[in-house]
Amino acid sequence: MLNINKDADGSKLTIALQGRLDTTTAPQLDEEVKQLQDKVTDLNFDMSELQYISSAGLRVLLSAQKLMNKQGSMTITNVSPEIMEIFDVTGFCDILTIK
Repeated sequence: MLNINKDADGSKLTIALQGRLDTTTAPQLDEEVKQLQDKVTDLNFDMSELQYISSAGLRVLLSAQKLMNKQGSMTITNVSPEIMEIFDVTGFCDILTIK
């Protein structure tokens, strides 16, 4: 199960993820990313309540990063040690801006 909460402030959008980002729930987040408007130039993923991420979830983050490279910046915040370990092992910590 994945809950997605969006908080927009002008050109800044924060997407808070709660639960598990896996094969079952990744398409849900992918749809949200595909609906991003050109006016969003600052995208933040708040992962303070994300419990798990699979390769399907990583693919969605990668596609979001590619999109934001064209129109602004993307950051990932409040990453748990468990999720950070997945980013480290997969090399995503070198691709994504994690704060």
